[in-house]
Amino acid sequence: MKNLSIELCTPEFWNDYELLDCGNFEKLERFGSFIFRRPEPQAVWDKAWTEQEWQKQAHARFEGDSPTTGKWIKYKPVPDRWEIRYHSKLLDFKMRLATTAFKHVGLFPEQATNWEFIADSIKKIKGEEPKVLNLFAYTGGASIAARNAGAFTTHVDSIKQVVTWANENAELNNFDKIRWMVEDAVKFVKREIRRGNTYHGIILDPPAYGHGPKGEKWKLEDHILEMMKDVTQLLDPKQHFLVLNTYSLGFSSLIVKNLLDQTMHKDAKKMIGEVVLQAKSGVILPLGVVGRVSKNL
Repeated sequence: MKNLSIELCTPEFWNDYELLDCGNFEKLERFGSFIFRRPEPQAVWDKAWTEQEWQKQAHARFEGDSPTTGKWIKYKPVPDRWEIRYHSKLLDFKMRLATTAFKHVGLFPEQATNWEFIADSIKKIKGEEPKVLNLFAYTGGASIAARNAGAFTTHVDSIKQVVTWANENAELNNFDKIRWMVEDAVKFVKREIRRGNTYHGIILDPPAYGHGPKGEKWKLEDHILEMMKDVTQLLDPKQHFLVLNTYSLGFSSLIVKNLLDQTMHKDAKKMIGEVVLQAKSGVILPLGVVGRVSKNL
């Protein structure tokens, strides 16, 4: 059996975000000036810092009422909305954040490692304006990064509220040339195939479970192979890149490798990695598996 190399992929350029500590199924994070305690199912070990340190620093804690919803317990003043900035050699943009009833704040900060790959790939596209398709696009971190790097970007998500949020993020940065689609990703891709459209870059960050705007059911392990076979038909045959990011407990890096080996062009470069965040306390938190593909870039 050939050696399989799995890279650790972690953001390098955050100033406005920091993972402080994690453990006992929680994480302590700083978003700009505000520090939050949120549930984290991957953090099965003990916290490195004491409970007193966590309590002293936190502005608010998310308390779950169910596996998907809950409420924020605020210990210190936190605004309804605030902004943070992401800045590197390739990218410079802002994102609007807010505390939601779903424990999220409008940003998955570990995805900055993928934003850098997206931006670098876009800047290598030759001869024409790059076109990028972002599926399951949420509040648009990857869409904003792609547009910031110079691509005409199509943003697809099934939830109208998060597409509106993503649009507000684009307006915050005065970015145009982003097409907003409140659509079921599977159906949208099949329509794009029939239309004969192609893209230089495709970004997939699918949830483990989800629903389309008309109740269409999505389950990662049931639908990802069909999705991968479909999106390959949308990739520009001459030069392209693809990001497949998965966050699902038990979804192995070997699954992502096999999917890419079976569906991507044999001449394409492939990388399999584990997306992680390095905590200030020293702990490394795994946050999913990523596969990256590029051809003639």
